[in-house]
Amino acid sequence: MIRVVGLRAETGGSALVDGVSFELAAGRVLALVGASGSGKTTIGRALLGEHAPGVALSGTVEVGGRIGYLPQHPASVLNPVRRVGAVLREIARRHAPDGAAAERVASVLRRAGLPTGEDLLRRYPHQLSGGQQQRLVLAQTLLTAPSAIVADEPTTGQDAVTRGEVVDELRGLAGQGIAVVLLSHDLDVVRALADQVVVLRGGRVAESGHAEDVFTRPAHDYTRRLLAARLPATPLPVPAVPSPAPAGIPPGPAAPPGRVRIEVAGLTAGHRSGPVLDDVSLRVAAGQCLALVGRSGSGKTTLARCVAGLHEPARGTVLLDGRPLAPSLSRRRREDVARVQYVFQDAHASFDPGRTVAEQVSRTAIRLRGLGPGQAREAALDMLGRVGLGPAAAARRPGGLSGGELQRAALARALLASPDVLICDEITSGLDTVTQAGVLDLLDGLRRALGLTLVLISHDMGVVARLADHVVILSEGRIAEEGGAAHVLARPRHPLTRALLDRHPHQENQI
Repeated sequence: MIRVVGLRAETGGSALVDGVSFELAAGRVLALVGASGSGKTTIGRALLGEHAPGVALSGTVEVGGRIGYLPQHPASVLNPVRRVGAVLREIARRHAPDGAAAERVASVLRRAGLPTGEDLLRRYPHQLSGGQQQRLVLAQTLLTAPSAIVADEPTTGQDAVTRGEVVDELRGLAGQGIAVVLLSHDLDVVRALADQVVVLRGGRVAESGHAEDVFTRPAHDYTRRLLAARLPATPLPVPAVPSPAPAGIPPGPAAPPGRVRIEVAGLTAGHRSGPVLDDVSLRVAAGQCLALVGRSGSGKTTLARCVAGLHEPARGTVLLDGRPLAPSLSRRRREDVARVQYVFQDAHASFDPGRTVAEQVSRTAIRLRGLGPGQAREAALDMLGRVGLGPAAAARRPGGLSGGELQRAALARALLASPDVLICDEITSGLDTVTQAGVLDLLDGLRRALGLTLVLISHDMGVVARLADHVVILSEGRIAEEGGAAHVLARPRHPLTRALLDRHPHQENQI
């Protein structure tokens, strides 16, 4: 079904992928695993007969039949000006000329875990959560009846229940004879789904073999490091000595311990299609990390966007240090904009594709800290280095970085504003386990050393357990359960909380 021999991809004399070979039969699942920038997406694009501008491919790539693609960033392939239902029906008519388009659309929506009613079909892509967008792309792909699928981080941004459903769906596709190439940082998903695993490092194959052998008897030290860095879904002990803050970040105003930094009072918000949040109230203390958890579409991102001034609520107030903030970003003072920063789930969509990463990151220091261009560039390069991106990566345009690398650039851009409140929307969802651990350590160090308040949106209970002091579980726009992270994760009361924890596959670090 798929045969790759000696695949090489190079640009500017540097190899992105070098000497990669593998074969995949119909009905089997092969996972490509490795750090951001290891070549996974480049290989996936080569299977589709594509490559980034300036990249030259050599070697042999053979694929039998039609191949579908599930991208890491679903918004990049969804038409923003057309309603969901119109696009689905058009694809269905092209591949089902017998007049059964409506039935096929309903069928693939059910298989992808989406509702089939008009409420969803009349929405535009931007009115869907990140998880819903991912499942919509899966539904579109299923309409083409592919013989093979390249799934690039298909569970990115998905809650634990939906992640399990996507795994079941991909396993079901393999059971129907479809070959699946899975590009993923989620080692638990890989272990649950893959028959074969190829571990990539620096564009080369570090290790390959049967999935169970790779997970239980890893031969390469790099593979062992990836496995050891996975996070358990139970709170970790607080370090006796706080992690140091990175150099180059001036501290924000000091706040007394326990002082309320952000308060949300009676917040109600929605979209044209209907309400999303209903009378939500919560408080976050200075230096605390609050995790917002819930299924896709439960209102987590809408709540966070209201706090940041990116979505104007119908009712309710957001207060910063006891002072009401303007409901929209355009009406907030510059210092208020700097004090509350947002790192988006889809990093690609938050960058201008035509300008270098360093230029765009430095704009934060110019606009919100008043630095000159030279000082701003130095600060940007320093911060990018702190999150693991060197000068070469900073000099590239966003399209030249992997999804994980661009997420780190987005984090650096927000940190340059010296915020008091940092809202992180699934920012580790596209990172390998080693890089994820580094980003979480960075955030934890900033929080403890500078009194930075974090609002963390995550579907990964391991990330929640690692960082959060307090957890709020949202269900259909209301708070279903809240409390200290240790208590909620160890003794969940609400059925939804229990379901989210039950579907987290890695309750203990067992490798």
